[in-house]
Amino acid sequence: MDNIIIPIKRKEEGWRKKLLANLRQLVLIEKLNNPVGITVLTVLSLLVALGIAKLGFIFGVLCMIVVIALPAVYTIVMYPRIGMIIYLTMAYLIMWFLRLGVNFPLGTLMDGMEGLFILGLLIRQKQKPDWKIFKGPISVWILVWISYNLLEFANPTAESRLAWVYTVRSVAVVMFMYFIFVYNIRTKAYVKLIIKLWLGLAFFGAAYAFKQEHFGFFPFEEAYLHSDPNIALLLFIGGTWRKFSIFSDPVVFSYTMVVSSMLCVGLLTGPLSLKKKLVLYFLIGFFLLNMLYSGTRGADVLPPVCLLLLAILKYNKKVLIMLLVGAGLMATLIFLPTGNQTLGRFQSAFKPSNDASFNVRKINQKRIQPYILSHPLGGGLGATGEWGQRFAPYSFLASFPPDSGYVRVAVELGSIGLFLFCMLMFTILRVGINNYYSIKDPQLKSFCLAMVLIVFAFNIGNYPQEALVQFPSNVYFYLVTALIVVIKRIDDQQNQQLQHGQ
Repeated sequence: MDNIIIPIKRKEEGWRKKLLANLRQLVLIEKLNNPVGITVLTVLSLLVALGIAKLGFIFGVLCMIVVIALPAVYTIVMYPRIGMIIYLTMAYLIMWFLRLGVNFPLGTLMDGMEGLFILGLLIRQKQKPDWKIFKGPISVWILVWISYNLLEFANPTAESRLAWVYTVRSVAVVMFMYFIFVYNIRTKAYVKLIIKLWLGLAFFGAAYAFKQEHFGFFPFEEAYLHSDPNIALLLFIGGTWRKFSIFSDPVVFSYTMVVSSMLCVGLLTGPLSLKKKLVLYFLIGFFLLNMLYSGTRGADVLPPVCLLLLAILKYNKKVLIMLLVGAGLMATLIFLPTGNQTLGRFQSAFKPSNDASFNVRKINQKRIQPYILSHPLGGGLGATGEWGQRFAPYSFLASFPPDSGYVRVAVELGSIGLFLFCMLMFTILRVGINNYYSIKDPQLKSFCLAMVLIVFAFNIGNYPQEALVQFPSNVYFYLVTALIVVIKRIDDQQNQQLQHGQ
């Protein structure tokens, strides 16, 4: 009998040790090796069992959420570098999860993560004050822009305060992440990790669109496309569906592909092995190919414009040859006779006078100019678009389609807001260009050039479309802005170490 009991006891003891190890890992109970810990564990287990028996399955699910949420909260607050990787990944995938049918307020989850990052920053500032992140021209203009957006709550011409509440999250609150990134990104290795993550996520998005183009949509995507007649009006053009990949719409997808390709272009100017350069060339071609499947003409003009900036910033024989080759390919694609719908839409981007939608936008912008001139504070944050139609459907601006990030700013925040926004963008580009010329480390120099090209692409793209209001663009734009500052700081630290070493 003892021979049977002993193996059973050993098995139970092994299972118990595994359970205790897992609980330690989740930071629920420390020091479970003592009798008090075992007693607490037993009581907790009994309480959970009693709760499930009395309240049902929902109580068990809530317990599981707590078990997962507590370590996650602890990680984000105490280990923000791990939290930022999760946050950047979620920014890319959040719209895909929603389309998959995840019945959870993921937008609120992202807001919660931002709040936890800010809490962690405040804790560290109390322990070891370092307010340098709030200094510098970019930081100052970001604080001015955030303050102006917050003051818009009191705009006397605003039709709805609720529209402000829903809009300020994606316009101003997310900008606080700039300070989180500047404070927590401190090493070249971590910058490399972020770039690798970015390229990996972008490749997944491009490959997903390639699948949509050549192998069709998944059933849940078909259901989405036919859920509303307005979706077909926007996405079904010339007998072809515009591809949106894992993102909210084709515009966000196309801009994501453009800036990811510009990231690769910037990296190519650094010291890389032939193998890595070939990988980057492949990614550029793959990203831009899938960008065409989106049918977003506003994105089509961005690569050549960004390459022109590259030629100006890094003028040499190699770049000039690359620019001439690119210009030749572009000219061939623009004027090549074709019956292909995708290529035909690409060509129309360079002939705006023949584009009916472009002409409609010009008329709308002309129509709204008197309103902008007579309302220096604008019509209030969220006055146009979805939130305007929801909270103030009777207003003049609710039915106005801005179709441009700059026009939206001018309409909602007035000429004052437009001036502040343009000054912010100008400052980011000016600091980025100055940092690029002053950085000595060749690899960091290529990183900074990539960030400048991305900021420039977003700014140009923000005129024909709204480029900075949806995931992941709204998050990654301020990541890029922060990296412009961080990369310069890392280079300065390296130079100081070299000087001390000498």
